[in-house]
Amino acid sequence: MPQSSGTRSSRPLTLSRSVSWFLLAFGVWSWFIWITFVKNLWKDGSGLAFDGAGEPTGYFWVHLLLAVVSFVLGTAIGVIGLRGLRALRRSSGE
Repeated sequence: MPQSSGTRSSRPLTLSRSVSWFLLAFGVWSWFIWITFVKNLWKDGSGLAFDGAGEPTGYFWVHLLLAVVSFVLGTAIGVIGLRGLRALRRSSGE
């Protein structure tokens, strides 16, 4: 097993086109799914998300937090994919 010298390469990491597209698609998919979920959560009539007085329940808050975290992670992953595609476009144009 080769030993690392502890120095960093000055060469930037590049993603393949397919990985970049996958990451971008994952980010878009994440937004689509979680926006749909939050809309359904907000309109919930089963009594899980809101109690009899119309107040949010623990179920609502936990799932809203999951949605917010998923929005943040989906955005970050999508941005990585977009940056990968832009880097590939720049490198192919040189």
